[in-house]
Parts: sequence; structure tokens; C-alpha cells
Amino acid sequence: MIRNIAHFFRLIYIAWQLIRYDVLYPATWTRGLKLVDLFVKAARCFRNKKHDNLRWGQRIALALVKLGPSFIKFGQTLATRSDFIGDDLASDLSLLQDRLEPFSFKEAKATLESETGVPINKSFSSFDEKPIAAASIAQVHYAITMRGDEVAVKVLRPQIESSFASDLSLFEWIAKNLENYIPWTQRLQPIKIVQIFSSTIALEMDMRMEAAAAAELAENFKGDPDFKVPKIFWETTTKRVLTLERLSGCRPDDKAALEKAGHDPSKILQKSACIFFNQVFRDGFFHADMHPGNVFITEDGKIAPVDFGIMGRLDLETRFFLADMLTGFLTRDYKKVAEVHFKAGYVPPDQSLGVFSQACRSIGEPILGLPLAEISLAKLLSQLFNITEKFEMQTQPQLLLLQKTMLVAEGVGRTINDQVNIWELARPLIEEWMIKYRSPPARLQKISTDLITLAERMPKILDNSELIINQASNGGLQLHPDTLQQFIKLNRGKRSILHWPTILFSIAIGILIGTLT
Repeated sequence: MIRNIAHFFRLIYIAWQLIRYDVLYPATWTRGLKLVDLFVKAARCFRNKKHDNLRWGQRIALALVKLGPSFIKFGQTLATRSDFIGDDLASDLSLLQDRLEPFSFKEAKATLESETGVPINKSFSSFDEKPIAAASIAQVHYAITMRGDEVAVKVLRPQIESSFASDLSLFEWIAKNLENYIPWTQRLQPIKIVQIFSSTIALEMDMRMEAAAAAELAENFKGDPDFKVPKIFWETTTKRVLTLERLSGCRPDDKAALEKAGHDPSKILQKSACIFFNQVFRDGFFHADMHPGNVFITEDGKIAPVDFGIMGRLDLETRFFLADMLTGFLTRDYKKVAEVHFKAGYVPPDQSLGVFSQACRSIGEPILGLPLAEISLAKLLSQLFNITEKFEMQTQPQLLLLQKTMLVAEGVGRTINDQVNIWELARPLIEEWMIKYRSPPARLQKISTDLITLAERMPKILDNSELIINQASNGGLQLHPDTLQQFIKLNRGKRSILHWPTILFSIAIGILIGTLT
């Protein structure tokens, strides 16, 4: 009860700030509510009029910055939900700047020494007191290790965990009330969105997880001549401190700086397209915060990401779905696009395949009819997500994160060369990947692997079924007598041989694949 009261008053404060930034005005929703209307008018008297010429979404972004770190992060998360908030607002929130006033060097030093258990002058020969960047969760200082390595040290903000915990509790309370009292919001899964946001923030606030993400990305691209992931210095990396190799270079969207440094923007774009493809399709593990401020083009022309707090994962089945869907759109095979959605279970089976195919055509034709350089797969995905309500589609958070990343990648690509489509640059790799994983031999190989895995698990499955039968026979489980007798009859005497046909079939498939390839 006390928590609910606290949340209520916190909501009043949030509403006050939103109205001050002219976010909730004109407030047509207050008609007939005189007290609320009076509150809105009072708050507007204190608004900053210099923001009057800004778009609604830009004013929301400013209000979120005012409300603090968790609201900045939540705004960035909402930027992936164009199906929920609309394309225009999603676009404005995607530009939300995660910059806050820095905290003191004294606090950064205290955190570092507390975490490492070593005085700062024993870990670093020099440490810049002024941070190079300050964001909602952490700030970054340049330093030099005792061995002479130039590093960037990322330190969490003091008390950041308790600050986020309070706001996350509020978000969860709002989400539950939305689902309980506004039924149509259940399709948008607000509770799940908050849960995903909470888990993402928990990972971001553990510097060891960010270090591990960077190390995994580096391992995936080991030996790649075009991609550079900074080295992690594990001896000074803890839950609240991350130390990694200091990188420098040009921003990828600074065309003048790229040319001045002797880089060919077209080659940078080609490299970027290939790297993005490899992260998404080859590895299913991608950097999901690749805005220009998080990427350097190094002196030798390598693409070097930093800040690995937000990473995305796609399992192999989702990658298959994505490849088949995008191929269907690009070849204008809208029936195929519809079929892969039904097959993946993203669209309920009681919906019409033909009508959904028609809806896909209504999305694809206006976009695919544009000149090649103007085709946006991110916009295509965004509009596809926007029809979810009509067909009762469940939201797919992993694809929303990918769509946001694709939107940023397209924006940077057009800044470098507005006559080139980055997806066309990656097309040979996509075709090669499709042949490798989606051709008939590849499908047979997967079937064989799945069958062998099933065969290996079969003895344990049979042991478990035998245990269930014994428990049921002894009264431990209550099964219908006819069902129990049938199950016993089917399984009696087969334990030792049931899995052999599966194994033999798998071997035969393996031989067939060897012959085909």
C-alpha cells in the first residue's frame, strides 16, 4: 500500500515534468476533469518557451533527460517500439543523447580503489581526473597502466543501482496496471518490455558482463583485417569498473574527417555492411548500440566499436526466419513472407494467410518501388511491426532491437554515401549464407544432427518414461487407467531397441549428405 502511494506521487512529479516540457499539451484527455486540467495549466506556466519550436518527440526526449538516467535508458528502449509509439516518435527517441553531468573524480577514485582493493597510483601510472564522457550509468576516464598501456576506464555512477531499482519498480507497477485495466495493451506485452528492460539494465550495470561481451565479439572476429575490438584489461575490471584499450580515430559519419585521414568512404561502407552481416547472420550476436559516437575508424582503416553494454542475440531459427522473410520481400514474393511468419508462429494460425500476404504487399511495394539507394529495410521492418495489432501478432523484442540497429546503420551509411544501399553491398554474403544454411543438403544436415541429438537423449527419455510408469503404477501419479495401460503396452520391451532405428536413419542421412556435397 505504502509503495503504491509512493508510486502515485512519483507519477504526479513525472506528469508535472512532462507538462512543463509541453509533452502532454494540448491535453484533450483532461476534458471534464477540472482539477487535472488546472494542474496541466499550472505546469505549463513554468514551461521553457524556447522549446516551443521543437517537435513533440524532441520535447519528450528533453523531458526524459530531466527525469534522470532510468528514463533516458527507457526512452532509448521505447525507440525500438515504433509499433507502439509510431515512427516519428521512435525516430526522435533514437537520437536521445545519453549525456549527464559528470560525478567527481573523488567518487570515481573511491569506487575504483574499493573495487580493485589497490590504490589508484598502484594500478595506473597516470589517471586523467576529468572524464572524457559522462553517461547515465557510467563515465569514462583516460589512463595509463603501470606497463605503459593507454586505456579507457569506465566507472559506474555512485548509487546508480538503487536509483534504477526505484524507477524499475515504478515501471513494473505501471505495466501491470496497464495490462490489468487496459486489456488491448496486453498484446504489446508492457510487463515483458519492462522485464527485458530490467534484465538489460542489470547487465549494463555489471562491467564484467560488458567486458565478456567485448571479448566474445573479439573472438568472433579473430583475424578479421577490418574489425578491431579493444583489448580488455581484466586485472582492473570488476563489477563496477571496466578497463579496456584506448582507441582513437574518426567518427564514421564525419565524411570530411575520413577523407582528410586518407580513408575511402566507399570502402568504409563496404566493410561496415560485411561486418554488420557477419554479426547478425553468421554469429547471431551483434552490437546493438552502433550509433556514430560508439564507433571509431582507426588510422589503419579498421572499424572499431566501443561501449558493449547493449548487445543483441538471434538464435539460428530466428536468423532463418529473418533471411527467408527479407528474401521474400526483396523478390516481392509476399506469399512466402506470410508463410514464414505463420511457420515461425509469429502470426496466430486462425488468421488468414491470404489477407496477411496482402498486408505485406501493402508494406513492401511503396518501399521496394523506390530507387535502390533509398530502400530502407529498417523502415520495412518498422511498418511490418506496425500491423501487429490487426493480426494479433506477438511482439518479438529481439527483432525490434535489430530493427533499431539497422535504422542506425542505414543512417550512417547514407551519411557516407547517399547513393549506395548497404544491404546491396552485403547481398553476396547473404546469398552465400543462404546456400550454406538453407540449401537442401544443408537442411538434410540439420535434420541428421537433430536426429542424432534425439537419439543420444532417447535412453534418458525412456528412463524418465519408465519412472513415470512406475510412479503411476504405485499410485504416485493419477493417470486414466486406459491411458496408462496403453502407454505400458507400447513401451514394454522396447527400451533397448527404440533408439536404434533413429540412429541408423541418422547415419543413412549423413551418408546421403556426404554423397551430395
